[in-house]
Amino acid sequence: MSTQLDHDDLFIGGDFVEAASRERFTAINPATEEAIGSVPESNAEDIDRAARAARAAFATWSQTSGAERGEVLTRIADAFAERAHEIAALVARQNGAPHWWVTQNIRITEAIYRNGAKNAAKIVAEEVLPGGEHGTVVRKEPLGVIAAIAPWNSPQALLSMKVAAALAAGCTLVIKPSPETSLDSYLLAEVLRDAGVPAGVVNIITGGAETGAALVAHPEIDKVSFTGSTAAGRAIAISCAENFKALTAELGGKSAAVLLEDADIETFTDSIAWRCLPFSGQVCHAITRVIVPRSRHDEIVEAIKKTLTGLPYGDPADPKTLLGPLATAAQRARVEEYIRLGQEEGATLALGGGRPKGFEKGYYVEPTVFTDVDPSMRIFNEEIFGPVLTVVAYDTEEEAAALHDATDFGLSGSVFSTDIEHATAFARRLQTGEVLINGKHGAPNVDLVRSFYKHSSIGGGMDLVPGYQLTKSIPRG
Repeated sequence: MSTQLDHDDLFIGGDFVEAASRERFTAINPATEEAIGSVPESNAEDIDRAARAARAAFATWSQTSGAERGEVLTRIADAFAERAHEIAALVARQNGAPHWWVTQNIRITEAIYRNGAKNAAKIVAEEVLPGGEHGTVVRKEPLGVIAAIAPWNSPQALLSMKVAAALAAGCTLVIKPSPETSLDSYLLAEVLRDAGVPAGVVNIITGGAETGAALVAHPEIDKVSFTGSTAAGRAIAISCAENFKALTAELGGKSAAVLLEDADIETFTDSIAWRCLPFSGQVCHAITRVIVPRSRHDEIVEAIKKTLTGLPYGDPADPKTLLGPLATAAQRARVEEYIRLGQEEGATLALGGGRPKGFEKGYYVEPTVFTDVDPSMRIFNEEIFGPVLTVVAYDTEEEAAALHDATDFGLSGSVFSTDIEHATAFARRLQTGEVLINGKHGAPNVDLVRSFYKHSSIGGGMDLVPGYQLTKSIPRG
């Protein structure tokens, strides 16, 4: 592959500067297993330069008005839209996401930046509330320098949630993308520069877990916003606690679809590609547990198998493809180990379980379905992050709700029923932050606020403007 994607630089202080680190991470195309570029494994010197640049820029950026910050965010959205096709193509080459998934995420990214501009423009920095002889001044002030750490599955969309909220609030940032999807961060840096973001307000470093840990611990970082695995989130939470830093983290999931007795099976199967196995199940909100009435178990399993065998599968560059490869060789090995473990635990392999024929290259795993799954099994409880569904039968709705809530996660879920009111009443009982009815999100809403339950988040898991502000009160006697 051309060396044009091999980077020796980082985006710090408004420009591309040579990295101090000589270590490199090589990005691999998951569909072809070919190297497509490399980025620096940022070291302590690189991190320090980026953090200090963000601190220096904070002195000025924090004093701008919400309206001024909104104008900058609008320019970011405009510049991002101009590069959207290029960015989408590069993201897909790095993580193997199918065309539909990466295109959807790029559209969402632009919408998030525009929504950030709207939120910034509404900010009132100071107001006087009643109390005492002269009232109390209440100020909303920017929190400080933010470390924003994003994953590889939706790198631009999930990063934009952090950037838009932090910039709207008046904070500055040091961004660390996932090493698997760092090449597109250089395009984002160009977008930020073209949009006229002041030097040092947003800085981007690259690297893996060691880089992330050092960034989180850096004394100039005031808050961390992290999206990724629960295990990594736990390590970050410990570091933040030791250093008294604020943290917002959206973590893992093990979401479930509960089909009530009157559920329309076709409605459920129509949602499988988009809700159960989006991006081959490599999504935190993927609904990979299917909880079904015992009386309809066999009927539903057969419908699932028929649907999965009919989904367009293969090259993620083909617009018709719905399921493609896993993002890395390590992720494929992890999924295959869970498939082995499920059989060892006594579950029945009803479909798939191997590598598909005709794919000598690429990190592919067949869509896989387990039945006869017990709630004590690891494949029922642990996040697999791959194209693996577990089907569990219930006899009563009380048992169905208990099965839904039987894991340590509470990120998303769905209830299927032809009776919307019944489904909604059942959804109220469930311990999760978002419950879709019949797999439908409704109209897209980037303002939608929800908390993620249990081990799926720290600090609620949502990147919202108030989470990047401090409140000061000044009683005036």
